[in-house]
Amino acid sequence: MAEELVGEVSDFFARPVVAGIDMKGQLKVGDKIRILGHTTDISMTVDSMQINNAGVTDAKYGDAVGIKVPDRVRRGDKVYRVS
Repeated sequence: MAEELVGEVSDFFARPVVAGIDMKGQLKVGDKIRILGHTTDISMTVDSMQINNAGVTDAKYGDAVGIKVPDRVRRGDKVYRVS
């Protein structure tokens, strides 16, 4: 499976469990992603995304999005789209 870097975690919120991601590529709802870091390795499907608390279906370079994640992620973790 090929992995393409699409973003980097900029923030983490415990309630709800959401990762703030600075986009460095394109991402759509339904895409499979992998979040990798020093102690992080999460594979998941993007169920929903928000920009400024508004639901969106896709994000592009330069956007700052929030994505619900199943577990803790850390600032600096890399986000890859898996194809």
